[in-house]
Amino acid sequence: MTIQFYKYQGTGNDFVMIDDRAEKFPAEDHDLVKHLCHRRFGIGADGLILLRNKAGYDFEMVYFNADGRLGSMCGNGGRCTVAFAKFLGVFQDKTKFLAADGDHEATIERGLVSLKMNEVNGVECGTDFYFMNTGSPHYVTFGENVAEENVFEKGRSIRYNDRFKQEGTNVNFAEMRTDKSLYIRTYERGVEDETYSCGTGVTASALAASLKGLESPVKIETPGGKLEVSFKKAGEHFTDIYLTGPAVQVFKGEVPAQMVEFLA
Repeated sequence: MTIQFYKYQGTGNDFVMIDDRAEKFPAEDHDLVKHLCHRRFGIGADGLILLRNKAGYDFEMVYFNADGRLGSMCGNGGRCTVAFAKFLGVFQDKTKFLAADGDHEATIERGLVSLKMNEVNGVECGTDFYFMNTGSPHYVTFGENVAEENVFEKGRSIRYNDRFKQEGTNVNFAEMRTDKSLYIRTYERGVEDETYSCGTGVTASALAASLKGLESPVKIETPGGKLEVSFKKAGEHFTDIYLTGPAVQVFKGEVPAQMVEFLA
């Protein structure tokens, strides 16, 4: 079986995208998924996404982390899947799809994908961190000179501490700038490294920043580019959360049958 794929990136968060509406991709083969995401022996990506048919929706997004395992919601991956579905002609301007954390709606306008995230009801406020689930679990800490932070070491130490080592968490290092924007770097579980951007992570960071006085919409810069998060807030209950930014097709290709058979 030859695998046809497309490569997409959303502010540097990159994904192998596969049109699997015929459901021929061996989704249970986690070693194959891991290999395809490998940056030396495969295509190279932060994750792999299958676009499938789903009754009652325009499509379903099935997301795998780079380690080959099924993942929770991925915000930038969701935006890239929306762009991919639009490219395939699945919808025109507005769509409704199913992901790991439930229903999502999205629109595309002037090359920007605006993705509606699920509501967040409750935030754990620690002495030096915020913790919440924005489709994936996120630990957010604020500081200065985040560009100089050792995200890999500090993020890994939190992700594998006694509290989080079983289920894991993503770890965000956020800096509030004088222009009321945020600069964010993220260590992602499943990738087990820093990524150029994390959609659910910037969403969590924007919501956390609102508890420190920042108002919607929040403009955000990551190492991979710029995003915006808008929301409505009532205490620690957040609704109408939208993650907006670019999603770009980088290239397309195919994995030859010999390679797929070799890994089987």
